[in-house]
Amino acid sequence: MGNTEYKWKFTSVGRAVRVSLEKGQDIAHLPELDRKKWTVLSCPVEGLEFDKKTLEYLDSDKDGKIRVEEVMDAARWVTEMVANPDDLLKGESSLSLSGFNTNNPEGLKLRNSARQILENLHLEKGSISIEDTSDSVKIFAETKFNGDGIITLESASDARQKALIENIMATIGKDLDRSGADGVDTDKIEAFYAACADYVSWLNAGDAEKAKVFPYGDNTAAAYAACNELKDKIADYFMRCKLIDFDEAVSDVVDLSVEKLGAISDRDLAAAADEIATYPLARPTAQKKLPLAHGINPAWQAAFANLKALVFDVDFAGAESIDEAQWNAVLAKFDGYTAWLADKKGAAVESLGPDAVKAIVAEDGKNGLLKLIAEDKALEEESLSIDAVDKLMHYYRDLYKFLNNYVVFSDFYTRKDKAMFQVGRLYIDQRSTDLCIRVLDPGKTGDISSLSGMYILYCTCVSKATGQTMNIAAVLTDGDVDGLRVGKHAIFYDRNGLDWDATVTQIVDNPLSLKQAFWAPYKKVGRWISDKIDKQAEAKNDAAMADLTAKADAATTDPKAGAEQLKSSFDIAKFAGIFAAIGMALGFIGQALVSLAKGAANLGPVKVVIAIFAVMLVISLPSMFITWRKLRKRDLGPVLNANGWAINANSYVGVKFGRKLTKLAKYPRLSSVDPKVRRRACWRRFFIILAILVLGAAAYALFTDRLACIGLPNPCKKAAEVENVEEAAPAETVVEEASSAAEQPEETPAEETAE
Repeated sequence: MGNTEYKWKFTSVGRAVRVSLEKGQDIAHLPELDRKKWTVLSCPVEGLEFDKKTLEYLDSDKDGKIRVEEVMDAARWVTEMVANPDDLLKGESSLSLSGFNTNNPEGLKLRNSARQILENLHLEKGSISIEDTSDSVKIFAETKFNGDGIITLESASDARQKALIENIMATIGKDLDRSGADGVDTDKIEAFYAACADYVSWLNAGDAEKAKVFPYGDNTAAAYAACNELKDKIADYFMRCKLIDFDEAVSDVVDLSVEKLGAISDRDLAAAADEIATYPLARPTAQKKLPLAHGINPAWQAAFANLKALVFDVDFAGAESIDEAQWNAVLAKFDGYTAWLADKKGAAVESLGPDAVKAIVAEDGKNGLLKLIAEDKALEEESLSIDAVDKLMHYYRDLYKFLNNYVVFSDFYTRKDKAMFQVGRLYIDQRSTDLCIRVLDPGKTGDISSLSGMYILYCTCVSKATGQTMNIAAVLTDGDVDGLRVGKHAIFYDRNGLDWDATVTQIVDNPLSLKQAFWAPYKKVGRWISDKIDKQAEAKNDAAMADLTAKADAATTDPKAGAEQLKSSFDIAKFAGIFAAIGMALGFIGQALVSLAKGAANLGPVKVVIAIFAVMLVISLPSMFITWRKLRKRDLGPVLNANGWAINANSYVGVKFGRKLTKLAKYPRLSSVDPKVRRRACWRRFFIILAILVLGAAAYALFTDRLACIGLPNPCKKAAEVENVEEAAPAETVVEEASSAAEQPEETPAEETAE
């Protein structure tokens, strides 16, 4: 048997070997590709610059993540539904009706559904597009049934069914039909009729014990409401009466006082009804009787008159007053009614009224509505097929682009189009970066992102146009970082061109370039020296200010002593010491320069330049080497991992590629239009050139004998001669000693000693 394994092609993308998707068969065989060779294993649905509906279709289990298995299923399905899988690479938004794979039964069904969509839209053409399939409301606008299991008023066959549907929507709730109209489904129909049955059963239970439940007949509900309105006020009245019966001395306290009325007598008493309502219901007495005919608080007279007509005139006709026992007997008569109310069922349909609900139950139109539901569901398969056409069209247009961002990362590295994780462009500190990624959870980014080796600015962005807030991770891959800090403001533009106010909230610090690494040691030394100078200057300033303040305070208490102290603080001897120290420092510097000149005279100009560069390289080379290694290892993977991605392969961002992602400001050389400025610039250039020529001539003369031609000594040559003389001095001493020894015949000759 031959080897049936699919032959994949591979390519190098971002310094990593990845599979190459060059034809439709590559997409069809994606389910056979080893998971270890996928660049991404999962990615979030949120935070991507990609068609939202396509992402929702890909996320088949609706867990917010698009996993490898879901992408495999999508690739397998779409290549089986189209006649020519190579067409997927075109990314077109319309598909010819002949482009469906009718050899596949499901493909044939989708082609028929596509024709049905065109008929519903009254379109006569030989192809279907995403614009045709995306608007389901428009597709089903003129359909009575559409397979979603929801019936609308248009689905009803007569006025009675329409009224039932309206009652169900008004009491139980409504659903949105595919046609865009409000309707009801099976659950709401069942809930409506169950509520109606419960409500009627509850009404019948009250009618069965009418005398117990309705002590005041049809007026029971109104009488119960009237009692509840005054129950607390009547209880307050009887308690006041009991207190007076207990001790008459408290009658002035619990009764209405003249002072209270006097306090509001100068106001509009009609407008003070709320305050008057807080006074007792009637004048309390030790007899503990509630008057029925007169003596009621004006603020409560209307409510009391209603209670009297509904209850007291029925139970105590002609009575002038009642006591607390009689009032409690009235309340007890409502026990059966309150128990019946507590057992109420089917309250959802109570607003329709008892008679209407009883009529609905008696008529039993439930079966008719359920038949309409059944007719609608009969078209469910056709309706789902129409949804599948929309899914197919989104895959037909977007799947290949998604695979380039999921399997290969080619969109990111080829720069023909932005990757789907690039959400916009950030402008900050005279540069822009296109590598901006939406951050879904800012609290879970820093530790993982630091492993990327990238310089990352985490920013909070606010849109004034929409009021929305977004967090991004902006990766800088070129330039320097001297002006960047937390709190710095910037401007972010999303993929739609909308501007956002951005503020840096966190920085992940890593090197950006070799140029930055070259100057880093010198900048560190400069900052160290600057900090030392600032600290010393600050300490001296504080000491001087403290001394001056102390002497000023002394001058205020003792002017003569203070004047002497101030005078002594400006002693010329102190300044002489300072000048001497400065002179010694200048002398040391001069001596160092002479030493350098001597060394330069011995080495020559070329060797001096080489030595300077060698010293600079010795200083900067370690920093540059470390930075070079880090720049080679910059990996986008940890940044994406920190934002919900499962990256399966390295995604390096080298120096050259990084310059394409971060663009620095470049300015042309400008000439001023002001003549005076141009003249000053010309003179400045003249003096610079003159200084260079003079220094060059001096350097040339310094290392040659040209100065002797004009009668001037060569300081470097003279210094060298002095050195030679000093070095030769011991030899001359030896010669002199040898000469003196030549007079003695037994010693070695002077010539041999000199040799």
